[in-house]
Amino acid sequence: MKGKNAMAEKTITIEIDEQGNSSLDLSGFQGKGCGDVAKALQGADTVAKSQKKPEFHVEVAALHAMVQRRQ
Repeated sequence: MKGKNAMAEKTITIEIDEQGNSSLDLSGFQGKGCGDVAKALQGADTVAKSQKKPEFHVEVAALHAMVQRRQ
């Protein structure tokens, strides 16, 4: 059983189809950290499509709310 302070498990899934097209799915990452990992794995490759998961937007909204409370 994991405690409240246990870090969330992070999973990176890379799929490559028969034509050589690849897709990357990152789970367990939060906010900008997800983008940093994706960029590191991308290297010099070109990204054709990028889509942020709902978890990204929840983290960003929580950060904005925290900043507003401090002001």
